[in-house]
Order: sequence, then C-alpha cells, then structure tokens
Amino acid sequence: MSETYFAMRDICKSYHVGDEDQMVLRHVNLSIEEGEFLSILGPSGSGKSTMMNIIGCLDVPTSGEYILRDRNVGELDQHQLAQIRCHEIGFIFQQFQLLPRLDAMRNVELPLIYAGVSRGERRQRAEETLCRVGLKDRLHHYPNQLSGGQQQRVAIARALASDPTILLADEPTGALDQTTGHQVMDLFQELNGEGRTIIMITHDLNIAKRGRRIVNILDGELSEGVSAYD
Repeated sequence: MSETYFAMRDICKSYHVGDEDQMVLRHVNLSIEEGEFLSILGPSGSGKSTMMNIIGCLDVPTSGEYILRDRNVGELDQHQLAQIRCHEIGFIFQQFQLLPRLDAMRNVELPLIYAGVSRGERRQRAEETLCRVGLKDRLHHYPNQLSGGQQQRVAIARALASDPTILLADEPTGALDQTTGHQVMDLFQELNGEGRTIIMITHDLNIAKRGRRIVNILDGELSEGVSAYD
C-alpha cells in the first residue's frame, strides 16, 4: 500500500492588507500518496500560487497543519525548512530560472553545491540527469543557446539531481508553445511512470488532464474532479 506522506489539514492563509485580513486559502484539506501525479488547477487569483509556496516550504499557513513525511512543517525552524527545500522538493518554474552565465551542467550542479555534494558526484549527477531528459548533446550549452523546451528540460534535470521526494512544478508549460509544452508533459508522465511524485500547478485544463488526478482551486477553496471554473 502506498504511504500517505503528504497531507494538508484545514490549511488557512491570510494576509494583512490595510486594516483588514484577506483570506487567500480557506480550510484546504489535501492528501497525496507516494507516486501520484496531481494537477492543481485554478485561474489567476485563485490562491494556487500561495498554495504552491506553502507546499514548497517557502511560506507557512496562518492555521492548520502541513505534514510531510511524518513531520509537521509548521513546527520546523528555518534551517530545517531550508533542508526540506534542498533535499525533499525539486522546484520547476514557468520561467526556467536558469543562470545565463552557466552552461547546462553548471546550472544543474548549482543546488548540489549548496547541498554539500562533492564535485565529482555532482558532476556525475548533473550529466546523468541531463542525459535522462534528452540533453546528452547539450551539456555545455548556455541558456541562450537552447530552445525554450530545452531550457525547461535543464530545469527539470536540476530538480531531479537532488533525488527529491516531490517534484513541484509551477505552470511548467506556461512559457512554451503548445507542441513543446506537450513534449515536456510527456517527460513528466515518463518520470511519474518511474515512480516520481509530481505536484503540478496550472491554469490550463488540457495540461491538468495529463496528471492522474485533478483538484481545483477557486477563491482559496479546493475541490476534486472536473474544473470548477472552465
């Protein structure tokens, strides 16, 4: 039986704006099994970016519990949260977030440097993951020498290099044309087929359907199944 190692329990998040508290997430409950491919679908302003920040330990909820592998994230200090971001979660962003002065290998190596991985091992991991995502012949190309799809593959390789528990993808096809976007989604499905747990945040129903399960977020509230707004 798969282990439920991810759970959000009655999560609320509010921000103080002017003289009022603005509620962004409202009593969110969500569990994810190991090996799932979950799509979180919602329009702009729905709360999905706030939810991504909490899942990625970049922000903390106002109330409720976030459990990750039997740890209550709300009880961890900043060092422990940084360790989770470094080792447990692989981030993939819409705009790739590659450093222009580093080639593909060094972009993938960068988070491994911060994780304290030795030079030889991080170079081996970088090469292996870049080959895994189909960039064997682009190891020493710089971002401006790569297409958008290739840059996103470098970003995916960078996320994979630390062997994270969860791949967290924020609008991973948002900066790509439709054909390239579907190629990236093919890669996500391959990775999920190998047992990778993927949480993907998107506003695109067609992209969301590439996951195995869809939850919808609208006005800070979560619901399962078909799109609540499309």
